Amino acid sequence: MSLALRLGNLFGGRTATGSIGDGQLTLLQPAIDDFEEWRQLREESRDFLQPWEPAWPADDLTRRAFGRRVARYDAERAAGTGEAWFLRDRDGALLGGVALINMRGGASMTASLGYWMGRRHAGKGHMRRALGLLLPHAFRAHRLARIEAICLPGNERSIRLLQGAGFVREGLLRACLEIDGVRRDHLVFGLLDRDCPPPAPAARR
Repeated sequence: MSLALRLGNLFGGRTATGSIGDGQLTLLQPAIDDFEEWRQLREESRDFLQPWEPAWPADDLTRRAFGRRVARYDAERAAGTGEAWFLRDRDGALLGGVALINMRGGASMTASLGYWMGRRHAGKGHMRRALGLLLPHAFRAHRLARIEAICLPGNERSIRLLQGAGFVREGLLRACLEIDGVRRDHLVFGLLDRDCPPPAPAARR
């Protein structure tokens, strides 16, 4: 599906076929056609991202690996266990990504939040706007009771982002994830459905 057609699915801050948006920012489901733009943005942001992420596989930036990634995203969406989105600005440029991970039902009704931003787009409020779109959708569409997020204690940018979105710092998870080959402690934050602000009004056209 072409980017123009995918962007054409957007309407009024609601979920259309594979998109959520507000006229300034659009969240789109990743597709194999996104590979080259994704590869370029991740490659140029490697030094910016790797201190905060698990080690990248040797073939991470290849088309084959990206195809596996998109297939996994599609499978998780179909199973109701996850959702991944790419962020695009009003001109269609790829900015980064955000995902709901490990969605659980039953007594839990919980998901984890993941996100990344390309170096040249960081610090401009794009992820704050993306969470303003995604979080109300997550609670409404999936009837979640809670969304969790973790980050390294030294990642002040992420801490400010999460607290600005309403997440509450809840504690420390010891040796939670392997980051760049080392098991690292992470702060854990939580957001409850009753604490999530309503969706932003749709942009006028």
